[in-house]
Amino acid sequence: MHTVAVLALDRVIPFDLSTPIEVFTRTRLPDGRPGYQIRVCAEKPEIDAGAFTLRAPWGLEGLKGADTIIVPGTDAPAAPLATAVRDALRAAAEDGTRIASICTGTFPLAATGLLDGLHATTHWIAADLLAAAYPDIEVDPDVLYVDNGQILTSAGAAAGLDLCLHMIRKDYGSAVAADAARLSVMPLEREGGQAQFIVHDRAPTPEGSVLEPLLNWLQDNLGADLTLADIAAHAGTSTRTLIRQFREQTGTTPLQWLHRARVRQAQHLLETTRHSVERIGTQVGFGSPTAFRDRFKRTTGVSPHAYRRTFS
Repeated sequence: MHTVAVLALDRVIPFDLSTPIEVFTRTRLPDGRPGYQIRVCAEKPEIDAGAFTLRAPWGLEGLKGADTIIVPGTDAPAAPLATAVRDALRAAAEDGTRIASICTGTFPLAATGLLDGLHATTHWIAADLLAAAYPDIEVDPDVLYVDNGQILTSAGAAAGLDLCLHMIRKDYGSAVAADAARLSVMPLEREGGQAQFIVHDRAPTPEGSVLEPLLNWLQDNLGADLTLADIAAHAGTSTRTLIRQFREQTGTTPLQWLHRARVRQAQHLLETTRHSVERIGTQVGFGSPTAFRDRFKRTTGVSPHAYRRTFS
């Protein structure tokens, strides 16, 4: 079972603290087993949480051996980070532990030096402060979350929920994440002005599910001109059944999944190659440069050229 340690620092924001606890505690695997074990850890015996005082069952020793550590935001982001906390987080990173922050939790994470040279985000109202305090971090205030692999950061409030669902999808596939999203009354993946700049060359797939072979086939054929009928024919099922299976296991429709997979692949190519935008659009299956630019901007919030300028 995957262990998540949630670290409560002094003046922790209760909303940010409760989000990962609720989301991960309620996550169930297809056989009904819990997907996560939660440890609430604190830097000292009593933590000021604003409206109440928190006594956590674990101290900093609870961070040892965790698979993931989450640092919720505080309402004092510029407060000095205790040496013991800094050392504990750095030791966890050296051991390969995944570490994520929610909202202004990016600040204590930044104070450890673990974000130096990386992209990161935080609550938009604190983004300028983060950029000024830590010039070695590429701060982007317009995204919901940033996944650097081992180190992840998210914006404020509901973006912490988006980040938790993203980590569940990485750990257990889209089917488990879609179920967790339904319990939270949230879409598994949001579109809109705040882009989710997660770059990987393959979209997450629900491992072990009925759809896994089909999604792998789609990923390998992003450049093909595929219709809903084509996808259903390859799956050996009706379009109606196909749509139902996608809704149940990925939280979206076949064509929406395909469009987002194409955009993800385009993000990867924009970052890792010098191919023209037009060539990349064709490579990932868009019929025209205009269709590619429109879909890319609708999904990420920026044009392909702007994305390349920011992340290449």
